[in-house]
Amino acid sequence: ISYNSCRNRHCPKCQARAAQKWLDARQADLLPVEYYHVVFTLPEPISAIAYTNKATIYRLLFEVAAETLLTIAADPKHLGAQVGATLVLHTWGSALTHHPHVHGVVPGGGISRDGERWIACRRGFFLPVRVLSRLFRRRFIEELEKLHHSGQLQFFGEHENLSDVGTFKRWLAAQRKCEWVVYAKRPFAGPEAVLAYLSRYTHRVAISNRRLVSMDETGVSFRWKDYRVKG
Repeated sequence: ISYNSCRNRHCPKCQARAAQKWLDARQADLLPVEYYHVVFTLPEPISAIAYTNKATIYRLLFEVAAETLLTIAADPKHLGAQVGATLVLHTWGSALTHHPHVHGVVPGGGISRDGERWIACRRGFFLPVRVLSRLFRRRFIEELEKLHHSGQLQFFGEHENLSDVGTFKRWLAAQRKCEWVVYAKRPFAGPEAVLAYLSRYTHRVAISNRRLVSMDETGVSFRWKDYRVKG
Protein backbone atom coordinates (compact mmCIF):
# COMPACT_ATOMS: atom_id res chain seq x y z
CA ILE A 1 0.00 0.00 0.00
CA SER A 2 1.38 3.39 -0.98
CA TYR A 3 -0.30 6.24 0.88
CA ASN A 4 -0.28 9.60 -0.85
CA SER A 5 -2.76 11.84 0.90
CA CYS A 6 -1.16 13.88 3.69
CA ARG A 7 -0.96 17.07 1.55
CA ASN A 8 1.85 18.43 3.73
CA ARG A 9 4.30 20.42 1.58
CA HIS A 10 7.20 18.99 3.64
CA CYS A 11 6.32 15.44 2.65
CA PRO A 12 8.78 13.89 0.15
CA LYS A 13 5.98 11.87 -1.46
CA CYS A 14 2.71 13.83 -1.62
CA GLN A 15 1.78 17.01 -3.50
CA ALA A 16 2.19 15.61 -7.04
CA ARG A 17 -1.41 16.53 -7.77
CA ALA A 18 -0.98 20.06 -6.41
CA ALA A 19 2.18 20.50 -8.49
CA GLN A 20 0.36 19.32 -11.63
CA LYS A 21 -2.48 21.74 -10.93
CA TRP A 22 0.04 24.61 -10.58
CA LEU A 23 1.75 23.55 -13.83
CA ASP A 24 -1.55 23.41 -15.76
CA ALA A 25 -2.47 26.92 -14.58
CA ARG A 26 0.94 28.37 -15.51
CA GLN A 27 0.95 26.72 -18.93
CA ALA A 28 -2.50 28.15 -19.59
CA ASP A 29 -0.97 31.62 -19.05
CA LEU A 30 1.63 31.18 -21.80
CA LEU A 31 1.46 33.52 -24.78
CA PRO A 32 2.30 32.45 -28.37
CA VAL A 33 5.71 34.18 -28.23
CA GLU A 34 9.26 33.09 -27.41
CA TYR A 35 10.14 32.95 -23.72
CA TYR A 36 13.25 33.42 -21.60
CA HIS A 37 14.49 31.73 -18.45
CA VAL A 38 15.89 34.27 -15.98
CA VAL A 39 17.61 33.46 -12.67
CA PHE A 40 18.57 35.92 -9.91
CA THR A 41 21.05 34.45 -7.39
CA LEU A 42 22.16 35.86 -4.05
CA PRO A 43 25.93 35.78 -3.40
CA GLU A 44 27.11 33.45 -0.63
CA PRO A 45 27.61 36.13 2.10
CA ILE A 46 24.04 37.39 1.58
CA SER A 47 22.75 33.80 1.55
CA ALA A 48 24.40 33.24 4.91
CA ILE A 49 22.40 35.98 6.62
CA ALA A 50 19.27 34.98 4.67
CA TYR A 51 19.38 31.66 6.52
CA THR A 52 18.35 33.34 9.76
CA ASN A 53 16.14 35.97 8.08
CA LYS A 54 14.27 33.80 5.59
CA ALA A 55 10.87 35.51 5.39
CA THR A 56 12.38 39.00 5.21
CA ILE A 57 15.15 38.34 2.68
CA TYR A 58 13.20 35.90 0.49
CA ARG A 59 10.44 38.51 0.17
CA LEU A 60 13.07 41.12 -0.70
CA LEU A 61 14.58 38.75 -3.29
CA PHE A 62 11.21 38.45 -5.04
CA GLU A 63 10.52 42.20 -4.91
CA VAL A 64 13.92 43.32 -6.18
CA ALA A 65 14.06 40.64 -8.92
CA ALA A 66 10.63 41.74 -10.19
CA GLU A 67 11.53 45.44 -9.93
CA THR A 68 14.78 44.85 -11.83
CA LEU A 69 13.01 43.08 -14.69
CA LEU A 70 10.27 45.71 -14.93
CA THR A 71 12.69 48.66 -14.74
CA ILE A 72 15.20 47.48 -17.34
CA ALA A 73 12.49 46.22 -19.70
CA ALA A 74 10.65 49.56 -19.49
CA ASP A 75 13.82 51.49 -20.40
CA PRO A 76 13.58 52.62 -24.08
CA LYS A 77 17.31 51.87 -24.45
CA HIS A 78 16.53 48.18 -23.96
CA LEU A 79 12.95 47.08 -24.66
CA GLY A 80 10.69 50.00 -23.78
CA ALA A 81 7.79 47.77 -22.76
CA GLN A 82 5.90 46.56 -19.71
CA VAL A 83 6.69 42.87 -19.16
CA GLY A 84 5.28 40.17 -16.94
CA ALA A 85 6.96 37.17 -15.32
CA THR A 86 6.32 34.02 -13.33
CA LEU A 87 8.84 33.90 -10.45
CA VAL A 88 9.57 30.84 -8.33
CA LEU A 89 11.87 30.68 -5.29
CA HIS A 90 14.43 27.89 -4.88
CA THR A 91 16.27 27.75 -1.56
CA TRP A 92 18.73 24.94 -2.30
CA GLY A 93 21.15 23.95 -5.05
CA SER A 94 22.12 20.59 -6.51
CA ALA A 95 24.42 19.91 -3.54
CA LEU A 96 21.40 20.42 -1.22
CA THR A 97 23.10 23.31 0.56
CA HIS A 98 21.34 26.61 1.28
CA HIS A 99 21.42 28.50 -2.02
CA PRO A 100 18.52 30.96 -2.42
CA HIS A 101 17.73 32.07 -5.97
CA VAL A 102 14.66 33.03 -7.98
CA HIS A 103 13.76 31.48 -11.34
CA GLY A 104 11.72 33.55 -13.76
CA VAL A 105 9.83 32.55 -16.90
CA VAL A 106 9.47 35.75 -18.93
CA PRO A 107 7.90 36.38 -22.34
CA GLY A 108 10.28 37.88 -24.90
CA GLY A 109 8.46 41.17 -25.12
CA GLY A 110 5.78 43.29 -23.51
CA ILE A 111 3.06 45.89 -23.89
CA SER A 112 3.95 49.38 -25.15
CA ARG A 113 3.66 52.32 -22.75
CA ASP A 114 0.38 53.44 -24.36
CA GLY A 115 -1.02 49.91 -24.05
CA GLU A 116 -1.76 49.73 -27.76
CA ARG A 117 0.78 47.25 -29.15
CA TRP A 118 3.14 44.37 -28.45
CA ILE A 119 6.88 45.09 -28.49
CA ALA A 120 9.00 41.99 -29.11
CA CYS A 121 12.62 41.77 -28.03
CA ARG A 122 15.38 40.99 -30.48
CA ARG A 123 15.22 37.31 -31.46
CA GLY A 124 17.41 35.23 -29.18
CA PHE A 125 18.20 38.15 -26.84
CA PHE A 126 16.04 39.39 -23.98
CA LEU A 127 17.82 41.92 -21.75
CA PRO A 128 21.56 42.45 -21.01
CA VAL A 129 22.47 40.36 -17.96
CA ARG A 130 25.21 42.77 -16.89
CA VAL A 131 22.71 45.64 -16.69
CA LEU A 132 20.23 43.42 -14.83
CA SER A 133 22.96 42.30 -12.44
CA ARG A 134 24.11 45.84 -11.61
CA LEU A 135 20.61 47.12 -10.87
CA PHE A 136 19.72 43.96 -8.92
CA ARG A 137 22.83 44.36 -6.75
CA ARG A 138 22.33 48.08 -6.13
CA ARG A 139 18.63 47.86 -5.26
CA PHE A 140 19.03 44.77 -3.07
CA ILE A 141 21.81 46.38 -1.04
CA GLU A 142 19.84 49.62 -0.68
CA GLU A 143 16.79 47.75 0.64
CA LEU A 144 18.94 45.51 2.86
CA GLU A 145 20.40 48.62 4.48
CA LYS A 146 16.87 49.92 5.17
CA LEU A 147 15.91 46.60 6.78
CA HIS A 148 18.96 46.79 9.04
CA HIS A 149 18.21 50.41 9.96
CA SER A 150 14.63 49.50 10.95
CA GLY A 151 15.81 46.53 13.05
CA GLN A 152 14.21 43.84 10.88
CA LEU A 153 17.34 41.68 10.53
CA GLN A 154 18.61 39.18 13.10
CA PHE A 155 22.20 37.98 13.42
CA PHE A 156 23.58 34.99 15.30
CA GLY A 157 26.88 33.19 15.83
CA GLU A 158 29.67 34.31 13.51
CA HIS A 159 27.44 37.05 12.08
CA GLU A 160 26.43 38.54 15.43
CA ASN A 161 28.80 41.50 14.99
CA LEU A 162 26.75 42.62 11.96
CA SER A 163 24.16 43.98 14.40
CA ASP A 164 26.48 46.98 14.75
CA VAL A 165 25.66 49.70 12.19
CA GLY A 166 29.28 50.50 11.31
CA THR A 167 30.27 46.86 10.93
CA PHE A 168 27.23 46.18 8.76
CA LYS A 169 28.04 49.13 6.46
CA ARG A 170 31.60 47.89 5.98
CA TRP A 171 30.28 44.40 5.27
CA LEU A 172 27.82 45.81 2.71
CA ALA A 173 30.61 47.73 1.00
CA ALA A 174 32.33 44.41 0.23
CA GLN A 175 29.09 43.04 -1.29
CA ARG A 176 29.01 46.00 -3.68
CA LYS A 177 32.36 44.91 -5.12
CA CYS A 178 31.54 41.28 -5.82
CA GLU A 179 29.67 40.02 -8.89
CA TRP A 180 25.99 39.14 -8.50
CA VAL A 181 24.97 36.41 -10.91
CA VAL A 182 21.97 36.93 -13.19
CA TYR A 183 21.23 34.38 -15.92
CA ALA A 184 18.94 35.06 -18.90
CA LYS A 185 18.65 32.67 -21.83
CA ARG A 186 16.02 31.29 -24.18
CA PRO A 187 15.16 27.77 -22.96
CA PHE A 188 16.15 25.18 -25.56
CA ALA A 189 13.00 23.09 -25.01
CA GLY A 190 10.65 26.07 -24.64
CA PRO A 191 8.87 27.60 -21.63
CA GLU A 192 6.85 24.41 -21.03
CA ALA A 193 10.05 22.54 -20.09
CA VAL A 194 11.12 25.27 -17.64
CA LEU A 195 7.68 25.35 -16.01
CA ALA A 196 7.69 21.55 -15.73
CA TYR A 197 11.10 21.77 -14.04
CA LEU A 198 9.89 24.48 -11.64
CA SER A 199 6.67 22.61 -10.82
CA ARG A 200 8.74 19.80 -9.32
CA TYR A 201 9.97 22.23 -6.67
CA THR A 202 6.90 24.36 -5.94
CA HIS A 203 5.25 21.75 -3.71
CA ARG A 204 8.15 19.58 -2.56
CA VAL A 205 11.17 19.62 -0.26
CA ALA A 206 14.80 19.03 -1.22
CA ILE A 207 15.09 15.40 -0.10
CA SER A 208 12.41 13.75 -2.22
CA ASN A 209 11.76 10.02 -2.35
CA ARG A 210 13.92 9.55 -5.43
CA ARG A 211 16.96 10.82 -3.49
CA LEU A 212 16.45 8.43 -0.58
CA VAL A 213 18.81 5.45 -0.48
CA SER A 214 18.19 3.89 2.94
CA MET A 215 16.70 4.55 6.36
CA ASP A 216 17.32 2.67 9.60
CA GLU A 217 17.75 3.32 13.33
CA THR A 218 21.14 4.98 12.74
CA GLY A 219 20.11 7.53 10.14
CA VAL A 220 18.92 8.39 6.64
CA SER A 221 21.09 8.13 3.50
CA PHE A 222 20.32 10.17 0.39
CA ARG A 223 21.93 11.12 -2.93
CA TRP A 224 23.12 14.60 -3.86
CA LYS A 225 24.99 16.06 -6.81
CA ASP A 226 28.26 17.99 -6.90
CA TYR A 227 28.78 20.00 -10.10
CA ARG A 228 32.55 19.99 -9.49
CA VAL A 229 32.71 16.29 -10.32
CA LYS A 230 30.90 14.23 -12.93
CA GLY A 231 28.16 11.90 -11.77
